[in-house]
Amino acid sequence: MRIPTKPATLALACAGAVLLSGCGSTGLFNRDRPDEFAVQRQTPLIVPPDFALSPPKEGEPRPSERALQQQTLDALFGGPSARSQVESDTLSRAGTPAPAIRSTVGDMQTNTVAKGQITRQILSAPEGDGRDAQATLGA
Repeated sequence: MRIPTKPATLALACAGAVLLSGCGSTGLFNRDRPDEFAVQRQTPLIVPPDFALSPPKEGEPRPSERALQQQTLDALFGGPSARSQVESDTLSRAGTPAPAIRSTVGDMQTNTVAKGQITRQILSAPEGDGRDAQATLGA
């Protein structure tokens, strides 16, 4: 281990003294700074104005609840907008749906296509780039 020389020891001692002087309140540098709690004045408390609100009646919905729901829908979906000509034409051609459409979907006279087996075959097919794909007519 090498013993430091006198100039190196003196330089280290001076550097240490300068660094330690920054820690004290009466150091080489002026430490005057504003008090962080006294930067802004506290505003006095005020009594809010009386809006003469009446208490809600029993059984009635809250008056602001519907407005809040409408504001939420408007924020999510952009609010009501006029229908375009294409949308209006499509809706007029579609006509009115049958009232019991959901209950007649499972009726025996409703024609449906059984896609179960074909869908399972497609999903279980091995991955590939499609160069060797072939189309076959099924029965």
